[in-house]
Amino acid sequence: ELLRRLRTRAAVIRGGRTVEIDSDHVVPGDVLVLSAGSAVAGDARVLSANCLYVDQAALTGESFPAEKAPGACPADAPMEARANAVFAGTHVVSGGGTALVAATGGRTVFGGVAGDLAHRPPVTGFERGVRRFGYLLLEITLVMVVTVLAVNVLRGRPPLETLLFALALAVGLAPELLPAIVSVTLAHGARRMAAARVIVRRLVAIEDFGGMTILCTDKTGTLTEGTVRLDSALDARGHPSGRVFLHAYVNAALQSAFANPLDAAIRAHGSIDLSTWRKVGEVPYDFTRKRLSVLVEHGGRRLLVTKGALPAVLGACTRAEESDGRVVPLSAVRGDVEARFEALSRDGFRCLGVAVRELGGGEAAGPAAEREMTFVGTLALADPPRADAAGAVAELRGLGITVKMLTGDNRHVAAAVAARVGLGTRVLTAAELRAMPDAALVRRAPAVDVFAELDPHDKSRILGALRRTGGTVGYLGDGINDAPALHAADVGISVDGAVDVARQAASVVLLEKSLAVLAEGVREGRRAFGNTLKYVFVTLSANFGNMFSMAVASVFSTFLPLLPRQILLINVLSDLPAMAIAHDRLDPEDVARPRRWDVAMVRDFMIVFGIVSSAFDLATFAVLWWMRVPVAEFRTAWFLESMGSELLILLVIRTRRPFLRSRPGAALAWTSLAVGAVTLVLPWMPWLGPGLGFGPVTPRVLLAVAGMVAAYVAANEAAKHLFYRRRAK
Repeated sequence: ELLRRLRTRAAVIRGGRTVEIDSDHVVPGDVLVLSAGSAVAGDARVLSANCLYVDQAALTGESFPAEKAPGACPADAPMEARANAVFAGTHVVSGGGTALVAATGGRTVFGGVAGDLAHRPPVTGFERGVRRFGYLLLEITLVMVVTVLAVNVLRGRPPLETLLFALALAVGLAPELLPAIVSVTLAHGARRMAAARVIVRRLVAIEDFGGMTILCTDKTGTLTEGTVRLDSALDARGHPSGRVFLHAYVNAALQSAFANPLDAAIRAHGSIDLSTWRKVGEVPYDFTRKRLSVLVEHGGRRLLVTKGALPAVLGACTRAEESDGRVVPLSAVRGDVEARFEALSRDGFRCLGVAVRELGGGEAAGPAAEREMTFVGTLALADPPRADAAGAVAELRGLGITVKMLTGDNRHVAAAVAARVGLGTRVLTAAELRAMPDAALVRRAPAVDVFAELDPHDKSRILGALRRTGGTVGYLGDGINDAPALHAADVGISVDGAVDVARQAASVVLLEKSLAVLAEGVREGRRAFGNTLKYVFVTLSANFGNMFSMAVASVFSTFLPLLPRQILLINVLSDLPAMAIAHDRLDPEDVARPRRWDVAMVRDFMIVFGIVSSAFDLATFAVLWWMRVPVAEFRTAWFLESMGSELLILLVIRTRRPFLRSRPGAALAWTSLAVGAVTLVLPWMPWLGPGLGFGPVTPRVLLAVAGMVAAYVAANEAAKHLFYRRRAK
């Protein structure tokens, strides 16, 4: 039900009309209708194209879009040379067209790569922790069972009875409901996270999501509003200029090859009548030139109007236009332009340059025509920080999560936005990053707040370095170039409006691109993980203590302290309230900081509280032996003591606070009361008690058991206080 909310759609021609269907319903023979932003649903041959540019970086590694058009190419042509084909896993950057589907699913080029990834899903930190915990449990169980079996056989006990007793100890020690507890807890957490507008695609990612210590995020739309607006159009001397805006508007309104928010912002800033301007040609934007040009006719002149990254535009110019219309050498104003560019960038503005060149009648539009141009002016565009960004960053910091920005923007813009939203301003650029060996990056990365001017490979390398520092690293991204980074992180996070490949690579999808939504999801992840650890701590410490006590008692006693069926009954009854832990409350301090599997802590906790449990079990054994209690009454009394201590210790150990100051969840409280009532009634049921090996218990024995349970609870409260105080040092 949750995953259905993340379905991707494809436009196809069926029955002579264009319809939208689920992408996984596309079949060979369908005709795809492609437009800007479309995800390509299969490998297909282009039938028609209108300035069709496709980003196929996921397959070829090329950072700029490839132009596609109908035609033929050699059968042995490499993928990047197949201009007549589009491939699954890519998406349309600009333009449109149609394409005939030839292959879908696993038969596509992308499907083959995805199939390899599906066979080797990345192991999460939570899964690694469970595995280490399993190894610890196996070692303890083997040592205890083999020792008990050997000692009792050497003492002449019946081998079959001893074997069954040893196996019952093994079952009693194991937290056999752990898989069920984990599944119920994660499913409950996933439902609560969905209510908080966070969809979990892989349940095991919830724990890593909650345990995240470092969040790497892009800038646009997450820390900023994601809506670009034109702030000013300035001439070469920095004065507001309508002429600069006119040429920028002509370029943005008449270009058709590359739809982008910058041109949309220019068009939205004002409206100019272009009825007297006629488009003659166009030089589309590419990521090498970083410029876009249109050739127009106006007033009997043929003018090439160019707009693009300011350094790239300046590189094509030799002259500049002054405020009064005079043309001067570029060197006369270049220093002022570059200083203004740096100042605007430091204020968080993205700067574009505008230039013109008059062409003769025989010269065509093309990259070669972008030379000896006249610089007209600068456009300053703003994408202001989100109103809630600073608060969300502070909230995440309060949750123990360090936020780092990874962006392709220049260092000055990135640092300006970082300062406004409360991030640090320690910047590392891609050039500096690429000059570092991996070992140096591992040492440097934790101290950096902003990584700027990056490409996809740089992002993956940064995430790998941060993971090697021991942190749990999350990455929030929504573009196709973010897919490698989403795979490289401990937990990949995307948004509902992201490109399909990003959503498919992510483990967690936000229905709203906001760090505030992410913070609430982190809290839910921590609740799920905290309740899982509660079950482990409570069950393992109690089970270890009880089973160790019975193992010791079996050596010195002339009879088995509990029958195998009584051990299993304790195990079943005590697991019922443990199931309700999935819905338990967590104390605020347990949600405030990230937590991870700490097998050493689990081991120490089990030993400390197991010893306390064993001490009181053996004390109970000694008291009952001193009172010369008959065998059936002895087993019944020990059964009541074991169950009473397990139910109460559940309420004690579930919190680091004094247990009377931490309110349990309703399900846990009521289940514990119900099991406690069954425990008190069960031995006296005439049709069931004798069959389980129970006998009548005198009031003085009941009083002794109640006293031991009360002392046990007090001892565990004291041990808990000392244990956590010592670990805090």
